[in-house]
Amino acid sequence: MAILSALGTEVFIPVAAVIGIVFAVVQWVLVARVKVTPGAAGATGAKNGYGDYLIEEEEGLNDHNVVVKCAEIQTAISEGATSFLFTMYQYVGIFMIIFAVLIFLFLGSIEGFSTKGKPCTYSKDKICKPALYTALFSTASFLLGAITSLVSGFLGMKIATYANARTTLEARKGVGKAFITAFRSGAVMGFLLSSSGLVVLYITINVFKVYYGDDWEGLFESITGYGLGGSSMALFGRVGGGIYTKAADVGADLVGKVERNIPEDDPRNPAVIADNVGDNVGDIAGMGSDLFGSYAESSCAALVVASISSFGINHDFTGMCYPLLVSSVGIIVCLLTTFFATDFFEIKAANEIEPALKKQLIISTALMTVGVAIISWLALPAKFTIFNFGTQKEVANWGLFFCVSIGLWAGLIIGFVTEYYTSNAYSPVQDVADSCRTGAATNVIFGLALGYKSVIIPIFAIAVSIYVSFSIAAMYGIAMAALGMLSTMATGLAIDAYGPISDNAGGIAEMAGMSHRIRERTDALDAAGNTTAAIGKGFAIGSAALVSLALFGAFVSRAGVKVVDVLSPKVFIGLIVGAMLPYWFSAMTMKSVGSAALKMVEEVRRQFNTIPGLMEGTAKPDYATCVKISTDASIKEMIPPGALVMLTPLVVGTFFGVETLSGVLAGALVSGVQIAISASNTGGAWDNAKKYIEAGNSEHARSLGPKGSDCHKAAVIGDTIGDPLKDTSGPSLNILIKLMAVESLVFAPFFATYGGVLFNYL
Repeated sequence: MAILSALGTEVFIPVAAVIGIVFAVVQWVLVARVKVTPGAAGATGAKNGYGDYLIEEEEGLNDHNVVVKCAEIQTAISEGATSFLFTMYQYVGIFMIIFAVLIFLFLGSIEGFSTKGKPCTYSKDKICKPALYTALFSTASFLLGAITSLVSGFLGMKIATYANARTTLEARKGVGKAFITAFRSGAVMGFLLSSSGLVVLYITINVFKVYYGDDWEGLFESITGYGLGGSSMALFGRVGGGIYTKAADVGADLVGKVERNIPEDDPRNPAVIADNVGDNVGDIAGMGSDLFGSYAESSCAALVVASISSFGINHDFTGMCYPLLVSSVGIIVCLLTTFFATDFFEIKAANEIEPALKKQLIISTALMTVGVAIISWLALPAKFTIFNFGTQKEVANWGLFFCVSIGLWAGLIIGFVTEYYTSNAYSPVQDVADSCRTGAATNVIFGLALGYKSVIIPIFAIAVSIYVSFSIAAMYGIAMAALGMLSTMATGLAIDAYGPISDNAGGIAEMAGMSHRIRERTDALDAAGNTTAAIGKGFAIGSAALVSLALFGAFVSRAGVKVVDVLSPKVFIGLIVGAMLPYWFSAMTMKSVGSAALKMVEEVRRQFNTIPGLMEGTAKPDYATCVKISTDASIKEMIPPGALVMLTPLVVGTFFGVETLSGVLAGALVSGVQIAISASNTGGAWDNAKKYIEAGNSEHARSLGPKGSDCHKAAVIGDTIGDPLKDTSGPSLNILIKLMAVESLVFAPFFATYGGVLFNYL
């Protein structure tokens, strides 16, 4: 028996989640102390380091206008982001309802909508609840997952748009103050999202248990809808947000920097507000929903396998909840880690920012390893069995500790390899920058080569994790390795959200006409944020590979496929078509960005050519039209790629059967991971090569600059090509491979009963 009782588990999980939510609120209160109204802080007479006048600090200026301008720009960005998300949610809401009805009809039809109990799938001697009720509960958990995902994304965006101007204003006191404001705001999102994801899943399990009673097989099968809901919303958030942000970014860069020679985020550029809105809807709302989806799916995959292992058969509630206990420990560990960034160490110079963020990853991983060892010892019996494709495999509790730890450390390795290939502190990006001497073509060649090369080590790390965790605990081991990679998600998200907040802060400083020194500080924050965003994408892709493999295993078990034989023509055609899907999907998303950017470029050019006094700064551009172009384009263009991903498993499973579908899932996983890593890293490297030239911090960088030189223009073109790769296609691909796998798992009972219509008639 485990040391931790069922009652202890029932208390620990919700308490950890509540602590996470309370911590997020405390961080938000601290950020809110920075006032964005001129003189308001001083008027209260509060002189506690937060209340002192923010305006008098820099060069003796007492410029209330700067603060007023910051507040105005912040409001414009916030309103743009909110209106886009609401428009998107209306469309996504319709899809959500249609898909919920589909889930109910497909799963309910298995037993002909009968309300009679049926023999269980894995224990034929027991009677399980009717398929109709499983269909109903799966639909409910799908809607719960979808709503939680949307709310997570929306709250993240609200927090980011609340914090961006506050970070700009704190930058006048020094880079350390600005860093703490941006990082705390990121932490609000990280802790809110990981805690709410955990608590909603935990409550759902307990509520469903009231009906299912001892039928844990049916209970956890219906819970898989939660992962499907989370990921399907993330897909639309990532694709829609990615198209929005990159259409604006490409339009602003090409006309502003290359044609008109004006700096980034210049208020004369009509696309500048749309560009800053895009950072929030793509990188914050999209990333939040994406990682929430990964977390929900890896938990669901682990729970499904556990429910047909000794934990489920013996009704060991503590052992069953091991995946949730690991996530609970993760929240506590990340909370302790956050203090290292905000309280224990003070940042005094710009070059200390990136090491501080990297320390967050290392400290959280080291502490989490200890946490996992303790919870594995407390929550698991010394020996238990895990379901392994029809047989039960005996596993020891230390075995699961290894599975979680290998996922955790593989995540860190992938993060650091990503950083090596995308940070301008190392030779790969410096070589890309150097290749700009001979123009944009060589820059593109070097950037593509870097992206392909950056795939090697992460793939080996994923391969080793898969082999070791599968050898120890079969498919459950792989699901736990994925959860290990995501266990420090609160810290990962805090670091990730920090990037777009700093980026926005820099944009606001430029638009509000603040001094050159402040812009230098926000640029330093932004450069570090760029690299950490790439690390975050590395984590997301690595965990997606493990999650989708675990879901694939659960699907194969549930659909009754004994073996996936690559030499069988049914499987092989699935494999080759599945490997093609990421290319089809990437083509759709990149073309969408291209056509939306085309409209944006034409609009920006039109305004420069027709509004008198715009270049001189005496007239204001029409920001609203650019925001509207991005919104309309992204809403329209996100539907075809979304439909491709959502319909593929349904069409293949229904017409070609479970064997072909297992081939499609394997093919999409294998090719999707490679393209996602190379696309994200190529784009990140081009972006940082451009920033390396702009910053001019070394002799080599100065020989390539300054801004506006031919070398710099070649770098801007590379960066513009990389934009849709790193922020639209790359990050959306990890959702493609997870979403197809979880959808197949949810519909597995239907495919197993009625699938393969075409082959049955041939």
